[in-house]
This record gives sequence, C-alpha cells and structure tokens, in this order.
Amino acid sequence: MYRYFLQPQLDVLNNSLIGYELLIRQQVDGKWVLPHNFESIPIDIQADLIARTAQKLMLKIGSVSFNVNQRQFIDPTIAQAIIKAQVQIYPVNLVLEVTEEVTDKKVTNKQIIDQVHYFDEHGIQLSLDDIGTGVNTYDHLEPILSYASEIKFAMQNFRQEGREDEIPENLKFWKKIAKQYKLRLILEGVENQAEGDMADDLELDLRQGWFYGKPHLFKLDGDTF
Repeated sequence: MYRYFLQPQLDVLNNSLIGYELLIRQQVDGKWVLPHNFESIPIDIQADLIARTAQKLMLKIGSVSFNVNQRQFIDPTIAQAIIKAQVQIYPVNLVLEVTEEVTDKKVTNKQIIDQVHYFDEHGIQLSLDDIGTGVNTYDHLEPILSYASEIKFAMQNFRQEGREDEIPENLKFWKKIAKQYKLRLILEGVENQAEGDMADDLELDLRQGWFYGKPHLFKLDGDTF
C-alpha cells in the first residue's frame, strides 16, 4: 500500500501556505518506509493517489508537487496519467520536480523542452530540484532554465556531501539566476532558527523544511490505519 506524506511549502513573508510537496511512502510490516525502487511503482497508482490527495486539499492550497526523474518526465504513459490527474485537481496546480537522479537512459535537453511545452498546454509546471548538487549543476541546467517555473535548493544535499560552508554563496548565486530567469526559488531543508535567519538575511521567502513542518501522513477516505 502507498500513501503520500505531505510537507508544507511556505511564503514566510506573507505567513502563508503556498503548497505541499507529496512524498510517496510504502507500508511494509506496519511501518511507512521509502519505496525501494520508485520506478517500480505503477504510475496509475501514483496518479490516482495524487488526484485523491489533492482533491481533499483543494480549498487549502494553490499547488501540489511531486518528484520524477528525467526519464519519467518525458515518458508518454506517465505524461498521460499526470495530465489526467491535473484535470481532476483543477484549479490546484500540479508541479513536477525533476530531480538530480541519474537514469539508465540519457535524456536530451530537447526532449525535456518538448515535454515542457506539452505540459504547459495542460497547466503543469516544471520545477528543477536539487540545484547545485549531483548532475543538476548550472552548466547542466542552463539550456532548460528558461523553460522552468521553479528551482529548489536542497540544503540537505550539501550537508550530505560535507559542503555546508558553501551553502550561503551558492544561495546567492541561485537567487541571482532565479531573478534572471524569473523563477520561483524554494529553499528546502531548513531545520533550525539559524538557517531561517540566514534565509531572512538573503531575502529568500519561499521555504520548506522540518523547521516549518515535518512530512506527515495524509489519510484518504476509508483509511483506518
């Protein structure tokens, strides 16, 4: 069984909830765990979960976002399921966060851009996740930045790589890029007051992290666990 855990995305300047990131979890032996292989989860199950979850949230938020890798982003079967979900949850916006995950098949910039245009026609937005780490460097992302709506800076990735000291300068750089390309910039992984203060100093208002709310299980109608 799969369910989404929700983590709030906030605009701290206006003290408002702008959306939720949907984090899929699998129930194994009575516990909710990260799925061993995300690509093994049937997309129709994910699309149905997105629609059922978002429909219960419709009056509370403007958007829901969830993760796909580059190969999933351009997959036509996945695209059809995602578009169906977007129709069901309108006027809530569906945002696809394309992660840094390396896939077995290379995806070209043209494939990404063509798919962005296709999704645009259905009101679905592209978010570039994990900027500055893994394969999602500026040089790698530059050709598709103008086609995105949002970028996300995950501080936890820098911590895992032992690069905490690089966070402030990297944030300044990506803030400049976000302004240049007219993108939303969400700071992800804010865990304490000091990091909140740093975001205040850098005037980064869109945030997500344990400091503002841990992911929590979102029950659907009929759930008894």
